[in-house]
Amino acid sequence: MGNKLEYLCAPWRSEYFSHKKSECVFCDIVNGRENDEKNGVIFRAKYCFGVMNLYPYSPGAFMVIPYKHIDNIEGLDDEIWTEMSKFVKKGVEVLKKYIGASGVNIGMNLGSAAGAGIAQHVHYHLVPRWNGDTNFITTIGCVRVNGVPFGDIYEKIQLGFEELK
Repeated sequence: MGNKLEYLCAPWRSEYFSHKKSECVFCDIVNGRENDEKNGVIFRAKYCFGVMNLYPYSPGAFMVIPYKHIDNIEGLDDEIWTEMSKFVKKGVEVLKKYIGASGVNIGMNLGSAAGAGIAQHVHYHLVPRWNGDTNFITTIGCVRVNGVPFGDIYEKIQLGFEELK
């Protein structure tokens, strides 16, 4: 056991790696409105959209993403940045009110050196947190457990954004 990192077989993730339609999964979502439910889109606004993280750190994690394909925030027009910030603020309210989050981590990983998995298209992460949601399994077992069905939480968050319009 000790500090050795263990690996779990997660064959369901192979879909993420093997079915990429283009170079940018976010641009696929931008251009694929007919697949919004399948892709976990929770809202679409004028300059940005929200999408559930299909492989979340915590149940209910989602992202706020500009339609514009850009790898840096310095190049975003102010109206895009302002709208994204507005939806991050609404997102915190939704996570607290509709799924009972005790807190929320908000962040951006700008560039692959900063840990961005999709560095070519900037995006905010909103990660709901609960008191006591960390435990030995992640620290000692090097495993994350997601015990909430994706569909249920997706519907609650989507409803929250619809009701906050």
